[in-house]
Amino acid sequence: MEEILLKCAVVDDSSLQRLSIVKLIKDHANLKVVAQYNNAIETKNGLLDTEVDLIFLDIEMPILSGFDLLDDLPNKPQIIFVTGKTKYAFKAFDYDAVDYIQKPVNKERFNNAVNKAINLHKLKTNGAPVEDENFIFVKSNLKNRKVFLNKLKYIEALGDYVKFVTEKDTFVVLATMKSFEKQLPQDKFLRIHKSYIVNLEKVERYNSKNIEIDKQQLPLSRHKKSNLIEALSAMQE
Repeated sequence: MEEILLKCAVVDDSSLQRLSIVKLIKDHANLKVVAQYNNAIETKNGLLDTEVDLIFLDIEMPILSGFDLLDDLPNKPQIIFVTGKTKYAFKAFDYDAVDYIQKPVNKERFNNAVNKAINLHKLKTNGAPVEDENFIFVKSNLKNRKVFLNKLKYIEALGDYVKFVTEKDTFVVLATMKSFEKQLPQDKFLRIHKSYIVNLEKVERYNSKNIEIDKQQLPLSRHKKSNLIEALSAMQE
């Protein structure tokens, strides 16, 4: 396992609990602490600029819980919940948690949870094709919905809402285009118009005014045409 190094964040409103987890992380050869946060809001802002593979996450925190934080995170790292109560265990696995550890945390239980995270990381990087593993979570109808990026055709702005059009269905979420534009890989997705972000792999035809995806025409802004040509050319290299 020596070749694996997971970048970790610790989120807990108790400084003593954070310190205990940080010590366990520092004692593990495959983990590295890159961030510590004492609440969900601080975590959400911090993760905008910090790349993390694994979060050790408390659930009961002031203002926003650990679950609230995950509801607001579009791109979720692996999660190991660390909490003083067992009553949240069932709900935790609705969030695809790697594991659920009850406080106080002992080293053996901690290492067992970490081994699961390492194995999942290996599967993601060396197992299934990467395109099948690329996804984001979006909140629709009060539930978190997994959207695989290779199935996403385009995103359309509808006022205060954003419409997702995938190969299987269409749904609407309360969000802004700007928030999703930052989350999507720039080599695969392009904003072609103030109201449209498209999956470049799904573009079938284009001219000076429109692009075509699955026989549907979408408007192409005049100043975005050169960006589109450049992006499509780069994909063919």
